[in-house]
Amino acid sequence: MLATTDMALIVSPGQNEIAQMKALGLDIEPHRKRMNESQPALDEKFKDTTDPLRLVFVCAMWLTGFDAPSCSTVYLDKPMRNHTLMQTIARANRVFPGKYSGVIVDYANVFASLEKALAIYGAGRGGKNPVQDKQKLVEELRKAVDDAAAFCTQHQVVLADIEKLAAGSFERLQRIEDALNALISPDPVRRDFLGHDRLVATLYRAVKPDPAALAFAGRVACIGTIADAIRAKLNPNPADISEVMGDINALLDESITGVSIREQGPPALDLSKIDFEALAKRFRESKRKNTDLEVLKAAIRAQLEKLIELNHTRADFAEKFEALIESYNAGSRSIEELFDELVKLSRNLSEEQQRHVRENMTEEQLVIFDILTRPAPELTPEERAEVKKVARELLNRLKQLLVLNWRQKAAARSQLKLAIEDALDSGLPRAYTPDLYRQKCSAVFEHVYESYPERNVGVYATAG
Repeated sequence: MLATTDMALIVSPGQNEIAQMKALGLDIEPHRKRMNESQPALDEKFKDTTDPLRLVFVCAMWLTGFDAPSCSTVYLDKPMRNHTLMQTIARANRVFPGKYSGVIVDYANVFASLEKALAIYGAGRGGKNPVQDKQKLVEELRKAVDDAAAFCTQHQVVLADIEKLAAGSFERLQRIEDALNALISPDPVRRDFLGHDRLVATLYRAVKPDPAALAFAGRVACIGTIADAIRAKLNPNPADISEVMGDINALLDESITGVSIREQGPPALDLSKIDFEALAKRFRESKRKNTDLEVLKAAIRAQLEKLIELNHTRADFAEKFEALIESYNAGSRSIEELFDELVKLSRNLSEEQQRHVRENMTEEQLVIFDILTRPAPELTPEERAEVKKVARELLNRLKQLLVLNWRQKAAARSQLKLAIEDALDSGLPRAYTPDLYRQKCSAVFEHVYESYPERNVGVYATAG
């Protein structure tokens, strides 16, 4: 981190400062030039969490009236009191995502003045002192780590046994895989474990760089490695984490924690290419059924999102999927029964993915057809063919009416509604009642309104 960290000097200007600094053997000119000419300005760069400017040396600047919520640590080396002291504390205690607390490193014993400042300007909420000894934070971390370890033990994962194994060893990776399998499922177990991981990681970051953090480094890294492995398994584009785990094990010996899973990985699992018989056989023989189950769930969930994004009438597949998961979480289905049901659902999704081909329609046309037939009265094959024809012709007609900013134009919306009503009135079979006809007109308009953004005006050329 230090190798990529930018630093800057922030001081108020003074008369003859260049000569005064030179007399001390210092050259302030490049610093003053940067303070005056930096683009973006230094204060904006410091507030930007993606900018490498992370460390600033200030004198009579930025301690009062400057708000950077992401700032987590302030080092004090000069006496302060009263309002200035309270304002300085406020620089580090702003709320920010991922930030548990701020840190004040006191080199000048300024907190001897804290009680007097609080008496003048008031304590925190409920009359509490807003500043606490960092040892209390260490105790909070200790309790969070102990709670996480106890939770893992309840699920047959003994963190101490994993930590005893040599970093990078095959045995250690196997134990991590076993831990992943024990904690990844059912959903409530996974959620609770990941909650423990988030709390431990947040408190650990808050305690650093205090030397007390070193005592927790190995345990925090072990919890974090299992949690990251779980997240990687649930990723629809899972990355190969074996190399990452090796890196983590090496980092453990250096008392440094952290893992970076690549964003890009192999393509999402294509359900249409799965050999379901082989998958079921593998599951029956698997020693890590929880992990296999969650991988299948992640693949189904990703496929469902893709299919429903294309066609909202498929939402019943998602409802069935969630009902299956809920029944397993509630204990009314065994893991084997759930897996069998998910395999059946996977087959149905694969068939649904190719249904537009069997129906001899595009995905867009199939959406209109499904809106018109889900639900629909009982139709003969000839009547279904008529509805298909209506869907194809209606879609072509509607696309011609989607002019620039059509959503904002009352006339364009009215023209679209009339086109839908005319097409359905003349094309739908007589089996559709007047009430059902009106429902379908509204449903088609809602679909077009939600799914087709305003289009740019087309430019066409024709031979003279």
